[in-house]
This record gives sequence, structure tokens and C-alpha cells, in this order.
Amino acid sequence: MTNQASPDPADSGIAADTGRSAAEAVLQRLAGPGAVLRDDQWRAIEALTSPGEGGMGRRVLLVQRTGFGKSAVYFVATALLRAAGAGPTVIVSPLLALMRNQIEAAAGAGIRAATINSANVTEWQAIETDIATGAVDVLLVSPERLNNPDFRDRVLPELAATTGLLVVDEAHCISDWGHDFRPDYRRIATFLAGLKPHVPVLATTATANARVTADVAEQLGPPQSARGMPDQTLVLRGPLDRDSLRLGVLPLPSPAHRLAWLADHLADLPGSGIIYTLTVAATDEVADFLRSRGHSVAAYSGRTDPDQRAAAEQDLLANRVKALVATSALGMGFDKPDLGFVVHLGTPASPIAYYQQVGRAGRAVEHADVLLLPGAEDEAIWRYFASLAFPPEDQVRATLAALSAEQPTSTPVLESRVELRRSRLELMLKVLDVDGVVRRVRGGWLATGTPWRYDAERYARIAAARAAEQQAVRDYVGTDGCRLRFLREALDDPYATDCGRCDNCRGRWYEPEVSAAALDAAQQHLGRPGVPVEPRKLWPTGGAALGIERTGKIAPEELAEPGRALGRLSDIGWGTRLRALLRPGAPDAEIDDEVFAGVVRVLADWPWQRRPGAVVAVPSRTRPRLVGSLARRLARVGRLRDLGELSRVGGGAPGAGAGGNAVHRLAAVHDAFAVGDDLAAGLAELGADDPVLLVDDVTDTGWTLTVAASALRVAGAAQVLPFTLAVQA
Repeated sequence: MTNQASPDPADSGIAADTGRSAAEAVLQRLAGPGAVLRDDQWRAIEALTSPGEGGMGRRVLLVQRTGFGKSAVYFVATALLRAAGAGPTVIVSPLLALMRNQIEAAAGAGIRAATINSANVTEWQAIETDIATGAVDVLLVSPERLNNPDFRDRVLPELAATTGLLVVDEAHCISDWGHDFRPDYRRIATFLAGLKPHVPVLATTATANARVTADVAEQLGPPQSARGMPDQTLVLRGPLDRDSLRLGVLPLPSPAHRLAWLADHLADLPGSGIIYTLTVAATDEVADFLRSRGHSVAAYSGRTDPDQRAAAEQDLLANRVKALVATSALGMGFDKPDLGFVVHLGTPASPIAYYQQVGRAGRAVEHADVLLLPGAEDEAIWRYFASLAFPPEDQVRATLAALSAEQPTSTPVLESRVELRRSRLELMLKVLDVDGVVRRVRGGWLATGTPWRYDAERYARIAAARAAEQQAVRDYVGTDGCRLRFLREALDDPYATDCGRCDNCRGRWYEPEVSAAALDAAQQHLGRPGVPVEPRKLWPTGGAALGIERTGKIAPEELAEPGRALGRLSDIGWGTRLRALLRPGAPDAEIDDEVFAGVVRVLADWPWQRRPGAVVAVPSRTRPRLVGSLARRLARVGRLRDLGELSRVGGGAPGAGAGGNAVHRLAAVHDAFAVGDDLAAGLAELGADDPVLLVDDVTDTGWTLTVAASALRVAGAAQVLPFTLAVQA
């Protein structure tokens, strides 16, 4: 991938053509006639386009508020460097939304940009050819792509050798002290090591406190051979004030009141905006309700189909929708300068993360509203995400012991040897990869043989920092001081002063009251029970190592039908009630009338082809009274045969596999259940086509229901319809 149009910039006399007037001419192509550079924009551009001492490329860390124009810095620098014969700019960017915005922005300035990411694999070869021939000025890549074995081993070395400028956007992700640490970002160190000494490096972020700034500056600093040379790293940090934003906090008594307030007041909020939620489930729940009240909104999360995400972004950019109801997946880099409001239904776990998200609003408008509607369920959601932190030492050691130095081990096989969910296992492997202890290759992971030390002290300090951030968020909600000053001080902004605009500085500008009609509708919406439970159709890979003989597709004569649950534990409606009922340590009691009424509604709305003829309970060892009473009441109210429960004949200890990955959960239950004689006789007396309703309290991986359904089907059940009170997700 040799760039034919890239002479060595160290010999190109770049400095002769990088005056401020030339830079502002490029800026005006980006931003329009009359645009001028801010002082720190020019300082960064000048540093990047003028060789440092000894011809070394400068390293610049730009910590500036959202809307400052950080992207203008790297596009202007790119234009000047390319005009002087430098190779293409490589931008490491975290989100596809950002990449799409950047490509469009670059085109406006005559800068040819392309991206290599998981969504355009079929275009990679053509893009690599364009880079080699000089037809691409800017290449955007995701941090995950840097550790793709093919990209890392084949593309990255040649790309690093021809790069004219490296840009690391959202650079706070490099630091595990930051609110959004991403291990893949650490792979940038490999890219840095492959750059020629004269290549400048720019890192940008709007959300870095002093500790994160120092950490990022150190990681992106000059090569070891150049450390000690003066002025090699330039940190440009500006004030984080956003004079268009007015911030407020609106405590309301219940999730229904919060939804009702939005339904009543969304149309009054300026322009179009973003409504942030803490969970994926809440995006759909909230969007559905607001649409039912006549508002034009769309749901947006990491689980949204990529084409639908792109369409939703365009609808918001074009003001075709009033709001996107989104998780943090719509965050870093989404560029809509006239965004008029940001509302949070639920409190982020960090004031820094909150500042980053509210910073999406008010970049090119005089006034933008920012409102936080905290919820009682927020802290339970924080605890869930905290549980996904770096695993304890014994699980890390078990993973390393399971790896070979010669034969790659796939992630599914590792799952059978280490009791970690796949997302957490992959996060751990990425960290170990960065540490040089493991290496990702085609076919899986290899051990490198590099000694490894579990840095318990550092992990404890990071956990303490997270706890301090959560306390800071509580303090933000309750403060009677300036809200923007609070956020700026959380980011160690030395220029922080009272804003004079927030609800504490000038008084509340919103009304907390909600209409009776909206509140009634919200209560009905949140009280609407029922979510689908999709059946498992494949036995997991790697089960043989745990004594599981089943592989491949689950036989049709053993399959469960699609099931139902009363709600998700992450819901803001039924989830609130179910979290209290099913929390660890909650007393095991018979099903109460309120919850049972919701269960009856789910069954009444269930579009099964044939009504069940009997009920069977899963033999619960944690909540036997709850599950047993639920099954008995369903049989009585529905006039179904009560066939009792399956027999427990094996399986792991109580709780075995809970919280672990799918294969370990299956290992804990794959031989746990049998159909006793009385149950078998009851099944034989059913009609030939009568389904069985299988009842349990919670489903997570789905394997308990799958194994129980298989036992019933083998014993003669025509169909099995799984039902649980809650879905863990």
C-alpha cells in the first residue's frame, strides 16, 4: 500500500505554506465565508504542520468543549500537510455516526475521506487501492479495527509507514481513569510505534479531567528516544463553558410522572433534540409511549439495525423527528449544531459522561435546554454496569491457563473453560492483549508467554474513582449551586464560574406539573405487561469440555415455542416492581395480587395458536413458594390442569452458572430435570395437541427453560410455552 504522492514531509518545506491566512482559507471552505480560527485552533494547526526540534512531528492534546471546532483543526492541518506532499491523515474514531458526519464535513472542504469499519467490509479493497494511489486524504478507522488480525498484520504496518497525520478522536477513551475507557484504544500504541519520527499526532477530547489529561498525554507522548527533547507534547486546554446551555434538574415522583411530563412538554422544548435513557429496553418503551401521544420520535441504541440507526440520525439532522430516544450509543461525535435540547430520563453514573452528552446541544443556537429527570432505579442500573468491571484474578488466571502459545483458542471454547459472560470475557482479553500477555489471531487467541501481574491496587483505585463519580452525580442532583460550574469543576476546568442561566442561578423555567390525562396514559403504558422470550435453537459450542454431549441444532421434537415474560428487569415500568420482588435477599413469598394480575393480562394477550391445557413449574431452589404459587394460581384461574413440577435429579449447586456465560449455565442445568411418573401420566392424559405452560421466575441465558422444555417434549408434550416473571436483560 505505497502512497505514490507522498514525499517525505520533513524535506517538503511545509512551514513555508502554513501561514494563518492559508489555514483560514481552508477553514472557510469548511465553515463558510468569514470563518476565522480561534487562537488555540491555530496554535494546534501550527504545531502539527511545523516540524518540531530535529524534524520531529509534534504531539498535540486538544482538550476543548464540544462545539469548539476540534475537527476543523485536523481537517485544516490535513489540507495543509497534503498540499505539502504528506501522506493521508488517519483518524481513529469511535462511532459510525461520527464517521458519517466527518466524511460529509470533509467533502465540503474538498478533502476526500473514506472509512474502513465493520459496516463496509466489501469496500475495503477499493479503499486500500485509493489510499495507495493518493486518492484518499483522510481515512477514518474504528479502534476495534486496529486489532482485527487481518487489518493489524496486513494493512496497519503499511498504513503507519505512509501516514501524514494521526488523529485520535475522543482520546479520553484511552485512559482507564476516564468514564468511557475502551481497551481497543490502547492498540493505538502499536500504530504510534510504526509512525515515522516526523509524523505529527493530534489527540482530541471534550471530557477529560486533569488526571485523564495527564494519562493520555503520557500515552500519546513522543517516542522514548525523543522524550527529553523540549516542547514535544503540547497540551491545549480551554474553558468548558457553553453559554447557550441552561441546565436544570426535575425530580418527579415516579417513572409514570416522568413519561407524562415529557408527553406534556416535549413540543415546548426548542427545536429537536435527544432524550437519553440508561438502558436499551427503555429506548423502545419511551419512544413507543411518546409516539402514542402524538410525538414524532425514534428509538436509537446499539441494538438498532445499522441502516435504521443511519436513517434515524438523518431524520434528526433534518428535523424530521422531534427527538431520538437514545442510549449513549448516540453520543461521541454526533454532530448536529442546532440541537435544541437534551433530556435525560435517568442519571448517568458520571458527571463527566453527563457533560459530554449534554454538550451535544446548543452548538449553533443561542439557547438550548438541558434537563435531568432522575429516577429511583438509576442506582440499580449503575450497579449492574459496575458488575461488568475487570474480572477478579482467579478468573484471569483461569483464562491464561486455558490458552496455548501454539494453537489458537476460540472465544466459544474459552467460554467453556472460564465462567465469564462473553462481553466481559472479550473485554478482559482486549486488556490482556494490550498488556502483551495474549494476542488475537485468526481462529482465536494465543498466549504470548509474557509474565503478567494482577494490578489489584490499580483496579481498586479505579473502582474507588467510579464510586466517587457516582457520589458526584448525586451531589449534582442535590446541589443548590450553579449546575454548569459543578460540571466544569468535575472536569477540572480552571476557568469555571457561575453560568447565571441554570435553574439554581436564575430559577426554574419549567413547570413540574403533569396533566391527569398524560399521567393516566403513562401509568397504563408502563403497566402494560408482556415481553417476548425467544427460544434457544442451537446448543452452544464448547459444551463437550463440560460434559455436555448435545451439539448443533436443537432437535425440532425438543424445541420450546416462543414464550412470554411479565417484564424486563431493566424496564422503567414493570422492571421497577420486579426488581424489588426478585432482588437477591428478597423474601420468598407467594405471588401477590398486583403481580398476578399482570401475569393474567400477559396470558390473555398471548397470541398462541392453541390454548395450553396444563401448567408445569420449574423446581426453583431460590424461590419455590413464588414459582409454585404462580403455577397453582394460573392453573386455577385458567382452568388448566396443574401437573406439579419437574423433578430435580441433577445439576449444579443452587445458583451455579448464574451470572456466567451461556455454556456454563447450560452445564449447571443440562442434566437437572426429569419427568416423574405422576407428571408423565398427566402429560399422557392431555389432548394430543394441548400445549404445556412452563412457569419459572427469571430467565437470563434461557437454558433452564430450554432444558426443561426438552424434557417435557421428550416425555410427550405436544408444545411447551415458557413463561417467566422477568427477563434479566
